[in-house]
Amino acid sequence: MHTDPPPTDWGRILRLYDQLLAVMPTPVVALNRAVAVAEVDGPEAALALVDGLDLDRFHLFHAVRADLLRRLGRTSEAARAYEAALARAGNEAERDFLHRRLRDRT
Repeated sequence: MHTDPPPTDWGRILRLYDQLLAVMPTPVVALNRAVAVAEVDGPEAALALVDGLDLDRFHLFHAVRADLLRRLGRTSEAARAYEAALARAGNEAERDFLHRRLRDRT
């Protein structure tokens, strides 16, 4: 008998990231925490956090930002963020994923 996995407990994940951020206050931890914030409080709240991070050289910063913008219906801005992520992506699998997202962003 196949059963579905339980739903993701984003509130718990956010609380764990809060704890991690308290002991390791890095921009990358803050970016990962923002992903959880998007699931708990919505993409607008998460985007406000992401936009305050200094991670321009990090492709995942742009990928997360692009996804949040896409979820908010800001497709032109999302496209630019996907392109920035593509320019910084390090491997073919990531680039393929980002190309698909860019193509299917609406």
